[in-house]
Amino acid sequence: MVFRKVITSIVLVIVFFSCFSQTGGLTTYSFLNLPVPARTAALAGNTIGLKDDDVNLVAQNPASLNGGMSNQLSLSYINYIADINYLYATYAHSFDSIGNFAASIQNVGYGKFKETDEYGAEIGTFRANDYNFALSYAYDMDSMFTCGVSVKTIFSKYYTYSSLGNALDAGLTYRNKKKQFVASIVLNNFGYQWRTYSGAEKEKLPAYFNIGISKKVAKAPFRLLLSYENMNKWDLTYSDPNNPEPTVDPFTKEPIKKSKFRTGGDRLLRHLVVGTEVILSKNFNLRVGYNYRRRKEMTLPDKGGLVGFSMGLGFKISKFQFSYAFSKYHAAGNVNHFTVTTNLGSFVKQNK
Repeated sequence: MVFRKVITSIVLVIVFFSCFSQTGGLTTYSFLNLPVPARTAALAGNTIGLKDDDVNLVAQNPASLNGGMSNQLSLSYINYIADINYLYATYAHSFDSIGNFAASIQNVGYGKFKETDEYGAEIGTFRANDYNFALSYAYDMDSMFTCGVSVKTIFSKYYTYSSLGNALDAGLTYRNKKKQFVASIVLNNFGYQWRTYSGAEKEKLPAYFNIGISKKVAKAPFRLLLSYENMNKWDLTYSDPNNPEPTVDPFTKEPIKKSKFRTGGDRLLRHLVVGTEVILSKNFNLRVGYNYRRRKEMTLPDKGGLVGFSMGLGFKISKFQFSYAFSKYHAAGNVNHFTVTTNLGSFVKQNK
């Protein structure tokens, strides 16, 4: 009975949310879509189909929050493109009679800029930053279903311009421990901009629906992940207005016909993100991911390389878990993610 109610609610929300489809480049606070923890980045930017005791999973799916994360503190540093760097910190705590809570802060710094007058003379410097403060809560509906919600407060300041907004993440996760299977559906960044940068019309937030699944292969040392992003918008293709695709053959002057099968396949693959975790031991694993859409949008015509691919590793030393990820965004854009996580409760026990 509970399962039927959950499925009905999901269908109704998806139908409602389809009216709010977003297109990249037409929304504010786009930094909210950046993959933050190293584990997420190594798996091509989407880990909503995972549920274990890693507190970093809450960044994308509040329904992944559980009692095994209690007292975990995690810090992440991301050396992004150019002079952009961002930080992420999160802490979780569980209460037996209430549920599981987490708090996090994300800061994206775009570096230092020169301020000049109308004649080009330098008169000072300024910085640009985005901030995201989030409170998360999750509750176990039964032994398999968990629902969760995150409330975000977003603040941006670029020179003398600032903006304030709120957003909501809501997730539902199903986990079958016996079959080692997880499935999740998550609504991200559904909210409102209270104050705009220039006082003009309010801007839309980068809201979207994602679904994800993961499966630990029986008697094999790896886990497979598959995510379907942006359920609320089918066509995610992007056409560069400065370099549009030709519609007429330059030699025959005939219209270029496109295969419906290839067009449909391309649009489908732009939604999919795949990844795998190779579990070499309890304290060491390798991660690899592939994002087709990232590759199609960011690769150069004559140089593809590893654009769209990401990889990383995770290992544990004493009471600390370390994760590293390398992501290739384009020919000149390598991104490095570093995450360290520990359980503060382990230090308290040691002192007793």
